[in-house]
Amino acid sequence: MTLLILAFVGGALTILSPCILPVLPFVFARAGRPFATSTLPMLAGMALTFAAVASLASVAGGWVVHLNEYGRIVALVLLGVFGLSLLLPKLADTLTAPLVAFGNRLAARHAAVAPASATRAVVSSLLLGIATGMLWAPCAGPILGLVLTGAALRGASVQTTLLLVAYAAGAATSLAIAQGIGGRVFAAMRQSLGAAEGLRRGLGVGVLAGVLAIGFGADTGLLARLGGDNTSRLEQALVNALHASGRGTDNLSADRGEAPGMLLAANDMRDGIGNDVTDARTNFRSGLPVEGRMPALDGATEWLNSPPLTLAQLRGKPTLVYFWTYSCINCIRTLPYLRAWAEKYPDLNIVAVHTPEFAFEKKSENIRRALSDFRIKFPVAVDSDYKIWRAFDNNYWPAAYFVDANGQIRHHQFGEGDYGRSEQVIQALLKEAGNRNVPTDMVTPDAKGAQAAPDLRNLASGETYLGYQQATNFDASGFGGRLLPDAPRDYKATVSRLNHWGLNGNWTVSEDKATLNRADGGIVLRFRARDLHLVLGPAADGKAVRFLVTVDGKAPGASHGADIDAAGNGAITATRLYQLVRQAGDVGEHTFEIRFLDAGAQAYVFTFG
Repeated sequence: MTLLILAFVGGALTILSPCILPVLPFVFARAGRPFATSTLPMLAGMALTFAAVASLASVAGGWVVHLNEYGRIVALVLLGVFGLSLLLPKLADTLTAPLVAFGNRLAARHAAVAPASATRAVVSSLLLGIATGMLWAPCAGPILGLVLTGAALRGASVQTTLLLVAYAAGAATSLAIAQGIGGRVFAAMRQSLGAAEGLRRGLGVGVLAGVLAIGFGADTGLLARLGGDNTSRLEQALVNALHASGRGTDNLSADRGEAPGMLLAANDMRDGIGNDVTDARTNFRSGLPVEGRMPALDGATEWLNSPPLTLAQLRGKPTLVYFWTYSCINCIRTLPYLRAWAEKYPDLNIVAVHTPEFAFEKKSENIRRALSDFRIKFPVAVDSDYKIWRAFDNNYWPAAYFVDANGQIRHHQFGEGDYGRSEQVIQALLKEAGNRNVPTDMVTPDAKGAQAAPDLRNLASGETYLGYQQATNFDASGFGGRLLPDAPRDYKATVSRLNHWGLNGNWTVSEDKATLNRADGGIVLRFRARDLHLVLGPAADGKAVRFLVTVDGKAPGASHGADIDAAGNGAITATRLYQLVRQAGDVGEHTFEIRFLDAGAQAYVFTFG
C-alpha cells in the first residue's frame, strides 16, 4: 500500500514537468463540458494507455537486462536514438509518426461523431484520452524509474501494473484539478514552451554526452549521476523517505548475507494484536508472533533431492524455508547448522530455496555439484526465475522463514548468525505441533574450511565485486584508474590502501565478472581478515586454470586456505567459492595477490571471514 501511495503522489507531481505541456491542450479543451461524461473518461483513457505502454516497456526492459553484455549495447543504442530525438524535432516527429497518426485517427473519429447519448459521449472521450495518453509516456521521474527498474530485474507482474496505474492516476488527478482551476493555468504554462524546448534540447545533448562517455568507458556511473528538474528532486525525496522507513523494494544486488538487523525483537513474544498464540492440542504457549501465511512453492524451475512439494504435503509439521545461493559465503557458513538440525529434528521439514545471484548459479550441474560438496540431503527448490523469492517478498541471502504446522510464518532470520535463537524457535514450533520430548540443547557443528564461523573481531574488509556493475575501490595506473566495460584492456595494479584492489595483465571486465584474456595475469588486493575467499570460474570451455597465491609477496605457508597448498598453488576446476587465505596466528593487514598461469580465469567477488 505504501508503494501505491508513493507512486500516486509521484504521478501527481508530473504536472510540474515541462513534458506535460503537449497533453494540456487536450485536457483544457474539455473545460465547460460535463465532468462525468467528458473529462473523467478522457483522463481515465490517458491513465490506462500510459500504464499499458509503460508495462510493455517494463517487459522489454527485463528482456534487455537478461541479454547481459549485449543488453548494454542495445541500451546504449536506444539511449542514443532517444538523445537525438530530443535534439532533433524532425527525428522525433518521424519516430512518433505511427503513434501520432493513430491518435489523429482516434481524435478525428471523436470529432466526427456527435454524441447523441451519455454513453456515446463517454466512449468518445475515452478514445480521445487513449490517443492523448500516447503523447504522455515521456513524463516520468525517479518513482516511475524505480517501478520500471524493479520490473526489469524481477520480471513484470500484476504489482508492477498496479503501481503504474497508481502513477498514472496521480497525474490524471492533478490534471483534473488544474482544469477545474481554469484556463489561466494553461495560459501561464504555455508561456514556458520556449523554455521547455530549450530544456528538451539540453537534455538531448546531455544524453548523447553520457552515451559517448559510457561507450568509451570514461565513467561507467555517469548516467546514474545525471540530474533532473525540480519534479525529479521532489520525487527522489519521496523515494529516499520510503527507503529511510525501511520499506524499500527488493534489492537483488545487495551485499549477500550482510543484511541489517531486521530480526523481530526477541523479547516481543506476542502476536500482532497482543494475544498469546496457543495451540489447543498441547496447550503449549510459544508466544511467537504470526507474521503471515507461507506462500506456495510454485514456480521452481527444478526440484533436487525431492519431488515437488506442496503446502498440503508440508502441513502438519513445522517447516524451515531457507533462501540461499551456493557461492555465497554467508550461506555456506550457515549450512552446517541446517545439516545438524535436519539430523536432530526428524519432524522438521527443511526446504532450501536456491535463488541465484550470478548466471553460473542457475546451471543445474553446478547446483548438483554444490549439494554433493556440502552434503545437503534435504529438498532443494531451484528458484532460478525468482518466483518463490518474490512470493515471500524476500530481500537477502541467506534468509530463513520458520513456519508452524498450520502454515503460518512465525519467525524469520535475515543473514547468518543467531543460531541459538533460531533453534529455540524450531523447538517451540515442534512443541506446538504436539511433539513430545523435544530436545532443549543446542547443536554445535564442527565446521571446517569456508564453512567455519567468521572471525568478526578482526574483520575489516567487506564483500568486493569485480564486475563493473558493483565494483568499488578499484586502483590502476592509467585510464583514470577506471575499468573499461565489456572490452579487453591491459591493466597494471597500483594498490596501497586497505580494501582497494587492482588487475594486472589483459582483462575484459563485464557487468558481473572479470575475465583474463591472456595467461600470466593477476589480481591484487589489500585486506584485513582472517579468511579471504574469491568466487572463481574456469575458462569458458571448462578447462581448468592453474594459479599461484602470495601474501605480501611470499608463499602463504601456514596461512594457506583450504583450496591451495602451503606454496600457494591451486587450480580452478569449477565455478564456486575458493578459500585462499586463512591467517595463522595474529590477524593483520596484508597484500594478497593471485596470478593465473593460464588464460580464461573468471573472477566474480571477494568475501571475507
